[in-house]
Amino acid sequence: MKKLLSLLCSVLLVISVLSPAFASAKDKYFSDETIEYYKSLGLEGTTVNVYNWGEYIADGSDGLMDAVTEFERLTGANVNYTNFESNENMYSKLIGGGVSYDVIAPSDYMIERLIDENMLLELDYSNIPNMKYISDSYKKLFFDSEQKYTVCFNTGRTVLIYNKKLVKTEPHSWSVLWDEQYKNKVLMFNNSRDAFAIAQAMLNQDLNSTNEADWVKAAELLAKQKDSVNPVYIMDEVFNLMESGEYAFATYYAGDYELMIENNPDLGFCFPDEGVNEFFDAFCIPKCSQNKKGAEAFINFMHEPAVAFDNAEYIYYASPNKTVSENEESSLYGSKAIYPEKIPKSQVFKNLPQNILELQNTLWSEIKSGKLSSNSKKQERKIYTASAIIALSVIIILIFSIMNKKRKSKEQDLSDLY
Repeated sequence: MKKLLSLLCSVLLVISVLSPAFASAKDKYFSDETIEYYKSLGLEGTTVNVYNWGEYIADGSDGLMDAVTEFERLTGANVNYTNFESNENMYSKLIGGGVSYDVIAPSDYMIERLIDENMLLELDYSNIPNMKYISDSYKKLFFDSEQKYTVCFNTGRTVLIYNKKLVKTEPHSWSVLWDEQYKNKVLMFNNSRDAFAIAQAMLNQDLNSTNEADWVKAAELLAKQKDSVNPVYIMDEVFNLMESGEYAFATYYAGDYELMIENNPDLGFCFPDEGVNEFFDAFCIPKCSQNKKGAEAFINFMHEPAVAFDNAEYIYYASPNKTVSENEESSLYGSKAIYPEKIPKSQVFKNLPQNILELQNTLWSEIKSGKLSSNSKKQERKIYTASAIIALSVIIILIFSIMNKKRKSKEQDLSDLY
């Protein structure tokens, strides 16, 4: 009997010790209050269409949460998650019609354009209580000064990434991307705005210039680069290519550099002296949305402290969420690329007038196709010269032919006369 009582006391003691652990282990990421909040939204069975950048959300790898799966678990909604490669690709899809996205995450200048073209819905911030976690410095940004349409998602800067095994001297200028010794070893942005910004920085131009001549000069400089080093124009493929060690330079974003060095420690980075682009990506809801409530719930969810933390650990971008940026346990805390001690010279992108957008697109196509290259112009001059010679020869032949006919006609007239 004593043994039975002793065993019973032991069991009760173990239960009393472990019960707090059992209670705290109820859910891996969220409190009961948070779980109940999302359950109460009535989103079960609905679909939320999310259109986001590639490699831009924690997907369950590296021991981090699968953000989409967790949102579906909490709300009962289905998420249709697709990626875009550039702001311009995303805009083309939206403007083309026939799509129904609920959440998009474009960059600053594109958001400004979408607002100007009346393509976004105003947010109901009562459905986004996690705005309380967003630092004031990331509210009322220049592209949404009245804070009607957006919730900042990530922020960062462009950087020059280099391979220390192929580049012996640490670079400090974008100009190395024109150095012929690195021919076929340069990876360049495959989107017009970022690519032009590098040339514009070298020319000391305003990245938002409305002077067409500025854009033509920048295009000519990019065409010279194509002649000099034959760059490869890419976006997300930059990870595999730089991690492989095959290329000397790449232009990309600071957060992605931090990811690359995990797989290739021989990579370095710099913020070139001429200046870089500072960008902000933000969640917003396009007018084609069919599930605004679900969209606002998703935006709010992405700023849950646990979600925002794991997402920053996955994508390695600076977070506007205070619970992340101020967390010393973050892998990015103190990163010179993500949170630099000395703020580099930078400019933001703003929306451009239609004539500049059209000119930019035209020039970009001509750069990539080689139409603006000096080799192409030389070939054109050769063709023009050859054509001119042929045309002149034809004219001379015609003149001699006419003169010959006239001479024969006169001779015939004289013959008839006699």
